[in-house]
Parts: sequence; structure tokens; C-alpha cells
Amino acid sequence: MVEKINSRIQQYNYNTIRSVNNADKKPEETTASSTPAFTATYTMYPNQQVNQTQIRTTLNSKEEKAKYTTVISNLDRNGRKIVENLLKTGVLLNTDSNDHSTVLDNLYKIINEPRAQGLNAKTMLKDTIATIAYPYIITQQFGDVPPEYREKFIQANIEGKTNLLDLYQGKNDINVTHSGTCVAASTEFKLAKQHPAEFARFAQELSSPKLSVNKTIGLNNLADNTINAIWLLNAFEIPYQMKDFNQAELTFAPDKNAILRAQTQTTNKDPYERTPLDVLMQSTFMQVGSQQSYNTLTDKRAGKFNQNDKGLIEFEKTFTESVVFDQNILSVTYQTVDENARLIGYETDLGTMKRHLLEALNEGENIIIGYTQTDSNNIIVNGHEITIVGYRTEKNGKVTFICNDTDDNIPRPIEYSEDYLLPKIHHAALPKHIVEKDLNIIPNYVEGINMYKDMKNAA
Repeated sequence: MVEKINSRIQQYNYNTIRSVNNADKKPEETTASSTPAFTATYTMYPNQQVNQTQIRTTLNSKEEKAKYTTVISNLDRNGRKIVENLLKTGVLLNTDSNDHSTVLDNLYKIINEPRAQGLNAKTMLKDTIATIAYPYIITQQFGDVPPEYREKFIQANIEGKTNLLDLYQGKNDINVTHSGTCVAASTEFKLAKQHPAEFARFAQELSSPKLSVNKTIGLNNLADNTINAIWLLNAFEIPYQMKDFNQAELTFAPDKNAILRAQTQTTNKDPYERTPLDVLMQSTFMQVGSQQSYNTLTDKRAGKFNQNDKGLIEFEKTFTESVVFDQNILSVTYQTVDENARLIGYETDLGTMKRHLLEALNEGENIIIGYTQTDSNNIIVNGHEITIVGYRTEKNGKVTFICNDTDDNIPRPIEYSEDYLLPKIHHAALPKHIVEKDLNIIPNYVEGINMYKDMKNAA
């Protein structure tokens, strides 16, 4: 169902429950250097709807009651209220996770079992609870490197390098001024909003000493046959074990340097910067999409599919979504762009595009889209990923889309009119059955295979 729109102010302060140094501060104005200067209205909305068929709001066993008592005993008054609300709304006992564990099960493990070196269990607990309760606080803003961490960052980043230029660049690359993790942050947001139990499981396992999480997926959600699905897994270099001919168990993990960023944010997080949990989640999803080539210290990646060292391309984004959500995701490219990066038209009319989006939203999907900015000559000069979470139909019949942007320093949903947003949408991640009747879409794995062959031939 579409998220119901309401201007009611939230009962709880989700920012104050998050980790260290989250003092009150007025959000900075959005600038052209970070995100497009969209004209938008900022409104508070109620909690997400729970993606499950049966909602349970009562602790049924002594074990559940003991876990609940342990969790709330490690929270302040505001945190306890949020957990109480998660119980009342059915989120806390949600079982929509890969191993059927509940949000409560994983919160209990976070506070009751060891965390990775340098991570604080209470901080991770608060961050997880706040993010599940109100995913709009997720951000992709890196934050500065404090003086006491600087030498650690430098040494980790220049490890194995001997060339003087590489050493010089390695010392300066740790100062990340603008993040390229919009795809990863949007994936984190969607996971927290649509699958709270799976998000809590990821949070627990990624912050544990093993710093990884396993997930069993259906290979039919990657490609039309097992052979092509295995090709994709091998191409993206993601560790996996075949369970049978139809399923594989994948291992997701952040890059080896992510723990340094997470440790830094544990003790030195400033307002509107990433939490340690954001660091681990976004690094993990960047690793998945970049063929295990991401470096959290520099926010740069290598990999075989992208010549740019920042961010993820559409094909990589689609693979990441497909394996994280174990869903047959189809990336639909709506804009037609020539070889000079000029926007010259659309693959379908805007009315059809709008219908695709509304059908997906009506099915309960949150839609990660890529939009573009163009100059006066219609040359694309910038691109960014945001998530459409709902819509409202105005009296004149026009639609207002409710969206989330992880790069605007504003922890609230934002609204865009259809006349403004639709022409800017380059691609959208949509269920296959919604678009296949209107467009002849080449499956993403086919595009990937063809892209890889072209690159091999060019080399």
C-alpha cells in the first residue's frame, strides 16, 4: 500500500537517540554541489508500514520478555519509548528476515554479544533502533578525519604502495569531501523501511567480530537460468556457496578499511554525519556493486564495469538491489542519451512512466531512481539516486511524489511535483511484471555480459 500522508509531528526525537555528539543543529541548506536545487516541501510523516502478512504486538514467551527487558534496560527514556512503539506497531516482532529472526532477536544480540573491535554495543543498539523507527535519518555524509585517527588512515591507505605519487595521493585521498555512496545509502534506507527484521540482522552481523552477513537467495532473481546467475555472481566476485541448483548462500562484507571509519564515527560523530552503522552498511553495499573493489577510506572503487572511480553505475546498482532484497529487480532506463551525454528524448511517454511508478508504489515498493541534471544544451552534468516512497494525488489530478534523499542533510521526506520530477528520471528499479507489457527491456544480466565482452574486446 502507498504510505499514508500526514503532517503529524513525530512523537519521538529520532536524532537524539542516535550515537555520540548528535547535538541539535539546524540542517544546512541544500547546495548545487551536493544535490540538485529542487524546489521541495519538507514534511514529517508517520512510521513505515510493516512488510509482513501477520502483525504481532505481544511478547508471547519468557524468552522474548527477557530479551525485551535486556534491550530496554540499555536505553534511555526516549529510546525505551521508541522500542515500545516498535512493539505496538508490529515492527519489533517482525520476522521478515532471511533466517526468520525478529528485530528483537537481533537487537538482543547486538547488546548481549561481542561487537567488532572499536565498536560500542550501546551505540550500535541505539543507531539500529532509531534507523528502523525512522529511516529518513540515514545519511551518506562521511565526516572529517580527527587528528588522532589521521595517521591510522594514512598508513592503511598507503599500505603496499611504493610509488611517490601514489604515496602522496594516498595521504590526501582520505579527506572525502563529497560522498559517492548514494546508491548504497538508498539501499540501506529501503532495507530499513521495507524489511526491518532483515535490516536488524544485517546491523547485528556486520557489527559483530566476523564483520559479515550471509544471505540465501534464489538464483532465478538474478537471471533466467542458473548458468547466467552463476556468471553474475562470479563477475561481481561475491563469495558464495551453492545450496542447490536454485539457491546460493552469499557472503556480504564491508571492505577491510570500513572498520576504521566505523570506529571513528563511534567516538567522533558530528551532527548529520554517518553513524558507525551507516558506514558498515554503505561500505558493504558498495563492495557488492563494485566487484569487491571499494575503499571506505577514499570513497573510491575499481572494478571491471565502471571506468569512473566514484559511485555505482546502473548495472551494478541493479545487481546490488537484486541480491540484497532477493528480488527480480529490473532497471528501466527512461531517458534516451546520445554519445555526447545529451538528453535527446525518452523511451516512453511520461504518462506511462508515471503509471509504472504508481503501480509499484501501490504494491508497497519503495523505488530507487536515478535522476539527472542538464545544462542549457541538455548535456547531462550530474546524476544522483533517491528513493520514491509514496505519492499524493492533488485536486487537479496531478501527483506529488514523496521521496527520500540521503544527501540533503534534511532527515525528513521531501516532495516533488510530477511535472518537475518525471522528466528528470533517467532510470528506476521496478518489478519486472509492471514494465514488461510496455517496454522491451533487455535483462540486466544480458547487458552485463555484453558489456563485459565489449570491454574484453576493446582491451
